[in-house]
Amino acid sequence: MSARIDQKHQASAGLSRLDPVWERLRTEAEAAVAKEPLLGGVFHSSILHHKTLEQALSFRLSQKLASAELSEQILRETMDEAHGADPTLGEAARADIVATFERDPACTRLLQPLLFFKGFQAVQAYRIAHWLWSEGRSDFASLIQMRVSEAFGVDIHPGARIGKGVMIDHAHSIVVGETAVVGDNVSMLHSVTLGGTGKEDGDRHPKIGNGVLIGAGAKVLGNIRVGDCARIAAGSVVLEDVPARKTVAGIPARIVGEAGCAQPSLTMDQLFGGTPAP
Repeated sequence: MSARIDQKHQASAGLSRLDPVWERLRTEAEAAVAKEPLLGGVFHSSILHHKTLEQALSFRLSQKLASAELSEQILRETMDEAHGADPTLGEAARADIVATFERDPACTRLLQPLLFFKGFQAVQAYRIAHWLWSEGRSDFASLIQMRVSEAFGVDIHPGARIGKGVMIDHAHSIVVGETAVVGDNVSMLHSVTLGGTGKEDGDRHPKIGNGVLIGAGAKVLGNIRVGDCARIAAGSVVLEDVPARKTVAGIPARIVGEAGCAQPSLTMDQLFGGTPAP
């Protein structure tokens, strides 16, 4: 890890063992109120007035996604219900917020993803929609999908399966199809598509392994597999399986070298070299 990430880990040391992420968020919010009193209402209503990260997430997301068709109160109650029924939603949110903090050089505090970063917010809203989808409440899930697309420019089908520690940077024009699977500790940049290749139904979308880095504008299409810790270069169109720990680039994408490190999604290093594979 970089020196900056090591410093961030050191800064997180000594926090409450019960819920260090939430304690850190509250500490940051208190400092933010003191520094910018005019925004005190935002920090209090979004963080300091809540007892848990799950409650804060429900409040913030319901604010962002409420519409004339779907009230803030209904959204918040539904999200609270989901978090109460499935503790893994909160676990994933904590992993996602730490992933953003560690991998995005523009992120200097944990409160930034929660309050300001639409990639993080969109993924957490997807997680609620996925819970609804899994409970057989497909219409409610689809309505949340629509609102996330309208509010954040991120279209993740609620049937997709996404792991923990996921970071979507900038998050413009992200598309993830119904049968896509995304592993743990994946990073992707804006304008990424995990899509199908035609009108076929069934299992038709990509399966992304753990620790994969997907560069800006990359399109991964069809029921193909991208192996653990692979790298997909910006602007690539991937139509075939990608072996683990390889870098692919181009249209159509071809192997151009090794991944260059153990987990590309953590280093966010998008430079590549070496001799192209035959």
